Amino acid sequence: MKRIPIWIDTDPGVDDAAAILVAHRSPALQIVGISTLAGNAPLGVTTHNALALCAFLGADYPVYCGAAQPWLRPYLCGADFHGADGMGGYRLPEPTYEAEKLPMWDALRAAAEASEEPLTVVTLGPLTNLATAFAKYPDLPQKLDRVVMMGGAAVGGNRTPCAEYNIFADPDAALAVFRSGARLVMCGLDVTNDAWLTGDELEAIGRQGRLGSLLCESSRSILQKNLETGHPGWCIHDTVPVWYLLHPEWFTAREAGVYVETRSELTRGKTVTDLFSDKKFPAKNATVVLSIDRERFADAMREIFAE
Repeated sequence: MKRIPIWIDTDPGVDDAAAILVAHRSPALQIVGISTLAGNAPLGVTTHNALALCAFLGADYPVYCGAAQPWLRPYLCGADFHGADGMGGYRLPEPTYEAEKLPMWDALRAAAEASEEPLTVVTLGPLTNLATAFAKYPDLPQKLDRVVMMGGAAVGGNRTPCAEYNIFADPDAALAVFRSGARLVMCGLDVTNDAWLTGDELEAIGRQGRLGSLLCESSRSILQKNLETGHPGWCIHDTVPVWYLLHPEWFTAREAGVYVETRSELTRGKTVTDLFSDKKFPAKNATVVLSIDRERFADAMREIFAE
């Protein structure tokens, strides 16, 4: 079986860590690189966490640093959900090697050129790194198989009533990505809010071994915040793009035109889609994922975190 080569652009982040673990454990995926940026925590913290996760997994994926701040806006830290360390207080082992010297955008271009099969980029944070790579290398979008992102929402938001954090944090970069011509798959809150585990399910996974313990222990604070806002459990948002690559049959999705509002303070960061409107954009530039089979998701999470 040919493995899908993927590049993970991330800001670990508790659910980022869960997504990296799922990708690492899947025999269908081959992680060729990991890049970091400021998002759930500052760049130094997210890079340390990515390297520490590699140490935890006994992996040696090359890690590349990216953007320390958005293109045009002040940095908006996600520590209110993920904690100052980005990992909900969970102690990872110390890294066993350092990040590469090459900047993310140059490394991604080189990886896309070198890959025998077209490379898929999985984005789990703001889109600053990817937009910078596309700006520096305008032919890069056509060299990729696709970009599968956690971000946005056709309806609603979590940072504002209409905007999701990853897009809101750098809407200008996000708009550049949606205008890039890359093949885009948007896994927004429409689907990720249905990718949840209850507290009891997390505790059961936590008893399965060290991988499950990381998932359970690092998520306690976020689980409580999700419960307080009316969710039935912890929405593990960043795992969804990885599961979409592995099991697209679990999901429903529709082609749509999608762009990002950058000028209005009221709707800054909204991913404006034409899914539910009579008026359509001239082109459909993204696949918008709208739902997931929650039971299959929960079963798969139990299985992949078993040791």
